[in-house]
Amino acid sequence: PGPTQTQPGAPFPGPTQTQPGAPFPGPTQTQPIPGTPDPTFPSPTPQQVPDTIPPDTTVEPAIVPGTATRGGASYIGVGGNIGFGGNTTLSEGAFSVYSKIGLTETFSIRPAVFFGDNTLIAVPITVDFPPAETGVAAAQLNVAPYIGAGVAISTGQDSTVGALITGGVDVPLTEQFTATAGVNIGFVDGTDVGLLVGVGYNF
Repeated sequence: PGPTQTQPGAPFPGPTQTQPGAPFPGPTQTQPIPGTPDPTFPSPTPQQVPDTIPPDTTVEPAIVPGTATRGGASYIGVGGNIGFGGNTTLSEGAFSVYSKIGLTETFSIRPAVFFGDNTLIAVPITVDFPPAETGVAAAQLNVAPYIGAGVAISTGQDSTVGALITGGVDVPLTEQFTATAGVNIGFVDGTDVGLLVGVGYNF
């Protein structure tokens, strides 16, 4: 048998041609379903920065017994009491040992003991004021007033406790000594009034 021969008149098969007008298939698109909301994506949440609160640097006044107040140094002294009527040693002539013990720049405690027929103990807390200059140019004095209140204790067979009001002035004499004069009014057994005058040693 020899090679196959193509019959004359038979068309030679060529490439298949696309008929004009037929659409070329493209990518499939998803049609939205009516009534279905569009998908939403959460927006980025900003990072919360914690508020920075500065620490409280306020320093409360420290209580330091023996500190100098704005009225002057602390001291311990001796003096005499002059009475102006009443029923306790506070209202009589008496020897006294007293002190000023600064607590803060403004406050101090001023215990005093009056020795007489019945020893009396006074424990007031005072507000000390800054000194004010007084006198003539040749003799300037710094006078520091104070005022306060506390308790008075009269000892004896029948110890009695009452209220106490005090007020006076401190006068610095030198760096080591301070003079003081103060009025004490006690309400122990009636009303007792006394004037204390003395000199104290600063510490």
